[in-house]
Amino acid sequence: MAQLELATKAKNTWCPGCGNFAILTSIKAVLKALVDEGTPLEKVVLVSGIGCHAKIVDYVNVNSFYSIHGRVVPVAEAIKIANPDLTVIGFAGDGDAYGEGLEHLVFAAKRNVDITMVIHNNRVYGLTTGQYTPTSPQGFKGRSTPRGALEVPLNPLELMLASGATFLARGYSHGLDLLKRVFREAISHKGFALVDVLQVCVTFFNMYENYNQRVYELKEHDPTDYGQVSAKIREWDYNSDAPIAAGVLYRKLAPTFEEKFRKPAMDPADRNKKLDELLRPERTTA
Repeated sequence: MAQLELATKAKNTWCPGCGNFAILTSIKAVLKALVDEGTPLEKVVLVSGIGCHAKIVDYVNVNSFYSIHGRVVPVAEAIKIANPDLTVIGFAGDGDAYGEGLEHLVFAAKRNVDITMVIHNNRVYGLTTGQYTPTSPQGFKGRSTPRGALEVPLNPLELMLASGATFLARGYSHGLDLLKRVFREAISHKGFALVDVLQVCVTFFNMYENYNQRVYELKEHDPTDYGQVSAKIREWDYNSDAPIAAGVLYRKLAPTFEEKFRKPAMDPADRNKKLDELLRPERTTA
């Protein structure tokens, strides 16, 4: 393909300064690189949910599927299992994936389905104007919690590590170069990959100043050392003022669900014989 045009004619309605722009720019750059290296663009499928993040599939000229709230993962899983040759990338918000869709996320990690999930984690429901989400800090004041949220936030990476995810990373919408590298590595990973992107919502939860002081890129970190990974993931619990590590936190090689799914449990001839014995016992006992 001499010239790859990934832009669409859809009008972009994100707020100026929205962290989603960084994700859009980064994923376009990675897709272009993949095509340059021989991956047909027709073999790529994007899936999104409901929320500001979901509009990303309107802005990238690639095969895509809009799912409903909390259902990005099962749709992405189904596409991948139906056609394992496809590269499937899911985009979901923090409320979308870590709230209503949490069970799907846990089981996709447990199964090690070969999909990449990019979580636009702005830690607020932006499209519905500012309610708290599973990763909002304790005390967060929004439309549904005017006196402050009482709950402590979920640490999604700790949960995904415990669920069996084989690739975990964190990005930040003020770090384009790192975001591109992390996306590229996540998509290339064979197995379930999740990238939690601290994607700032400038309108309802502007965290740029806070993150700029605390986010740092991982150095001399061994993503295959489970103990080191576990400690690094717990360094920041999404509620404290601790430093926030960005980059590839965890990587492990393991059989994917599709590889196991495609292997027949028994020889087809033996299977047909067993079915015949079950359905027509009079034939086999005569």
